[in-house]
Amino acid sequence: MIRILSVLLVWSTSWVLVVRAAPPTAIDFRRDIRPILADKCFACHGPDAESREADLRLDDESSARSDRDGAGAAVVPGKPAASLLMQRVESRDPDEIMPPPDSGKTLTPGEIARLRAWIAQGAPWSRHWAYVPPRETPVPQTSGDDWSENTIDRYLWARWAREKVRPVPDADKVTLVRRISFDLTGLPPSPELVDAFVNDRRPDAWARLVDRLLASDAYGERMASYWLDLVRYADTVGYHGDQEHAIAPYRDWVIDAFNADMPFDAFTRDQLAGDLVPGATLDQFIASGYNRVLQTSHEGGVQKKEYLAIYAADRMRNLSAVWMGATLGCAQCHDHKYDPYTMEDFYSMVAFFADLDEARHLGHGVDRTPTVREPEIVVLSRRDRQRAVTLRRELYRLLARHDANDKSRIDALQRELEQVESRARRTMISVSIPPRTIRYLPRGNWLDDSGPVMQPAIPRFLGTVPISGRRPTRLDLAQWLVDPHDGVGLLTARVMVNRLWYLMFGEGLARDLADFGGQGQAPDHPELLDHLAIQFVRGGWKVKPILRQLALSHVYRLQSRPTPELLERDPDNRLFARQTSYRLPAEMIRDQVLFASGLLVREVGGPTSHPYQPAGYYRHLNFPKRKYHPDQNENQWRRGVYVHWQRQFLHPMLKAFDAPSREECTARRPRSNTPLAALVLLNDPSMVEAARVLAARVLATPSIDDRRRIDAAFRLVVSRPADEREAAVLLKLLKASRREFADDPVAANKLISVGLARATPADVTPAEWAAWTEVARALFNLGAAVTRY
Repeated sequence: MIRILSVLLVWSTSWVLVVRAAPPTAIDFRRDIRPILADKCFACHGPDAESREADLRLDDESSARSDRDGAGAAVVPGKPAASLLMQRVESRDPDEIMPPPDSGKTLTPGEIARLRAWIAQGAPWSRHWAYVPPRETPVPQTSGDDWSENTIDRYLWARWAREKVRPVPDADKVTLVRRISFDLTGLPPSPELVDAFVNDRRPDAWARLVDRLLASDAYGERMASYWLDLVRYADTVGYHGDQEHAIAPYRDWVIDAFNADMPFDAFTRDQLAGDLVPGATLDQFIASGYNRVLQTSHEGGVQKKEYLAIYAADRMRNLSAVWMGATLGCAQCHDHKYDPYTMEDFYSMVAFFADLDEARHLGHGVDRTPTVREPEIVVLSRRDRQRAVTLRRELYRLLARHDANDKSRIDALQRELEQVESRARRTMISVSIPPRTIRYLPRGNWLDDSGPVMQPAIPRFLGTVPISGRRPTRLDLAQWLVDPHDGVGLLTARVMVNRLWYLMFGEGLARDLADFGGQGQAPDHPELLDHLAIQFVRGGWKVKPILRQLALSHVYRLQSRPTPELLERDPDNRLFARQTSYRLPAEMIRDQVLFASGLLVREVGGPTSHPYQPAGYYRHLNFPKRKYHPDQNENQWRRGVYVHWQRQFLHPMLKAFDAPSREECTARRPRSNTPLAALVLLNDPSMVEAARVLAARVLATPSIDDRRRIDAAFRLVVSRPADEREAAVLLKLLKASRREFADDPVAANKLISVGLARATPADVTPAEWAAWTEVARALFNLGAAVTRY
């Protein structure tokens, strides 16, 4: 009887597995089949000719359907049993089964079922989605839908209807104003802004708030922080001595470009080839510094050819990831194993940059910091240039009057002009020289000169650059990247709007933000992604209108807490029937602590900030040896986007909260949750100083009791008053801290003396100030303080 039950159990379990593995009725090659082939088959049967087995390409329709020496074809449309592909994946013979056991790859029952169903349905083939230009589809019309605010909602609502899910309710207004403030400015809202929005009953109150934030200077700083991750911006060279280099004006140019809503096509052109634009402006030369932010070596014994090859590979990895959502760097030593990029494509793209004057520092190694990486120019920021023009005009006007009464005013203007001009800084730029020879390097070996000379060209499968009669330039490449008609502008637009969606929803419509290739994931909402990409181009490549549209959608305003049914149905939130909650990026955590305390300096652009960091942290930095010197003025409290970025020794606070070293393009930062992060929030000198100043700010309010002070501090840190449970915990901490510091005045004085800021509250004992500092430290460590909901 037991044996019979066991057999029945095995049979019933197998039946359940078959039912669960059954494929959907309609198989889509791009969504359902190509990811399987790319993951399990392309390594041996893909684009790379050198690693290809049996001369079979499963990434190519004609090869897959061709007869195999009379044995049949890998794929016979409509006939799974006759298809060699199915015979091999369903085989139980270890010498026949595919993928082979030693590959470490296996197909699940569901994947095998999808392959069988696809072939049975005629094996319809389509090009990889990322290489097909976006196509506009009719916006879904949902009858009786008064929920949708714009086309974004209608696309998603139609999908929810098909999937039989319902969105969660809307978030409360405090959560919304805090969410949109972080998403668009990287800063929390002030209590005054929260109150103004909560009490604004006008039907366009939300749109007014969005427009106000988009118009703020803080918007450009927030967007620049993400862009600098993409282009691996840093203040140091990375290799060997990791010396400082001059590039900060490029950072400020990025901030200004976002604030001015510079069209993304021009934004692209000026970074890749601003120096080649006829009549190039100073700002275009500054923008061309993008080509110089890669890692470089200043060690005296470097081999020039070796490092130029290293620089070329670095540049191709970054260019392709940032603008193409591609991994062209994988083709440096062999044809790409999963995508149609070849080694010829790689070195042809390298040839576009053969004219860059970037080798002057090689062979002239000096153990100094900052190092010199010519060509460089000395520039003022855009704001300082504008101010200098205004001052000179006023000076000329006064001097022309020859009025002795103007002398004091003239002296003041001259002093201010001298002060402005003293803020000039060096920055690396691109300069074009006669192109050096670029060769195809067999297996990527820089010592092997046997390969042919390469001319600038785009990847062959994507067409050609539309020029004639001359050598293509970086400017041609930049224009091809953003040309929606004769280039891949629509593909570039799709890469960018996917990242803009990520910034507003915590996940991309396509989850892999830097890899739209065979190893990436297809978009969960391809029609919506294409719709937004087309809108982006039609709207003149303006970023702000796209962000505004995302913010004004109803789906953006949903709460982030899922219902139990939705969590079960869609645990990864691929349907976007709720918002996403996640820990804030490192710079936002630092900025909001400084903001709550009142320390944050809001000046836009300018010198790099050097916050406190542990003594001796740079003790292993050599060539030359150096010590870190934190700023001794208000530059200490500038926004995170200005913090000194030492590639080899990233600031410990940034590192603890997953900021990248910026050696490579980072389109998505990891989000970890570690005890070290909590210790940083408690003990980093910047955090302790901000807590001390926040405590002084709260204590400076006269005639309020402890409970109301708790609410005031809570509102500054998390934008709302404390609830009863939170207040009880904090009042208990306050009471214990008062007792502790009353018994230990030395500890109290030590705590409240941290940092440069002077914010002594009147008529308050050191013990009381220290006790409230402890409360502030606890507030900075709250999950609500470091989480975007």
